Amino acid sequence: MTAAVFGLMPDGRPVPAVTIADARGVTATVIAWGATLQSLVVPGRDGPADVVLGHATLGEYLAHPQYFGAAVGRYANRIARGRFTLDGIDYQVPVNDGANALHGGPAGFDKRLWDVVAANGEAVTLRHVSPAGEEGFPGTLTVDATYRLTDAALTIDYRATTDAPTIVNVTNHAYWNLGGEGSAAGAMGHVVTIPAGDFLPTDAGAIPTGEVRPVAGTPFDFRTPRTVGDRVRNARDAQIALGRGYDHCWVIEREVTPDLHPMATAVDPASGRGFELWSNQPGVQFYSGNFLDGTTRGKGGQLCRAGDAVVFEPQVFPDTPNQPAFGSARLDPGEVYRNVIEYRLHW
Repeated sequence: MTAAVFGLMPDGRPVPAVTIADARGVTATVIAWGATLQSLVVPGRDGPADVVLGHATLGEYLAHPQYFGAAVGRYANRIARGRFTLDGIDYQVPVNDGANALHGGPAGFDKRLWDVVAANGEAVTLRHVSPAGEEGFPGTLTVDATYRLTDAALTIDYRATTDAPTIVNVTNHAYWNLGGEGSAAGAMGHVVTIPAGDFLPTDAGAIPTGEVRPVAGTPFDFRTPRTVGDRVRNARDAQIALGRGYDHCWVIEREVTPDLHPMATAVDPASGRGFELWSNQPGVQFYSGNFLDGTTRGKGGQLCRAGDAVVFEPQVFPDTPNQPAFGSARLDPGEVYRNVIEYRLHW
């Protein structure tokens, strides 16, 4: 393990960076701003490469927030109109994605300086105490994010407790380019598998309509391996047109499970790098980087454009607090919220 100061906040607070490693040559750097996976270096046929998008400096994270590698919450993904009701009380959280709330609002967990509470050679744990009323959510929520590297597996373990009833949906928003974060080939040549028979169609604001639609016969069928770029611009499908590509939730299970289950696989044929994604969550939001518009600079100095990376976000379904058929995102005092995300890397 190595520890350093990644940069200083405008008020002078230092932002720690912790680098962990395993015995197989994988290294991960996590910074306390947003509990963010800033770098993940993985071996490959062409040598080691950093496979996640990010910034080289803290100033760029502050000036150009893109959720690169960050913990997103208190409620990841979208809440329609930023409204929900809990125990008969109506709550309004800030909207920051058109008419809807996205990833916890404009000052969500990705824009908070977390505390490093434990670290050793293979793991680091960060904590954020989100007070009641932060971004409009009820209950004081204590969230831990643990990154662990063992035998070419990166595990991200989110746990949370509350002192009052609230809603929780925390996930990681790493942008993956398995060819290397500066690779000009981007991620559209990645071969992806998602073992889901259904997905959640959305309206024009990316809010699920409530329908659970079979993937059969649609561009959303990844039950057998498919290249992302094969159908990502197939505007004959109205859902692709609405999302400007993939930005949808696939239904893997109907509720959180006690154990991990397969969520997706991704492989870059050129470098040989890939991963199996496992989690205990019911859904995985697959996003093809549609809104990267060339205005953000990555670590290697390249401009990040649509298709340069893909995102896999294990989570409960978007807008669950407003759609009872989707289950529950509720957390009560005495309970422990947990989202375990495991990337089993190979090359």
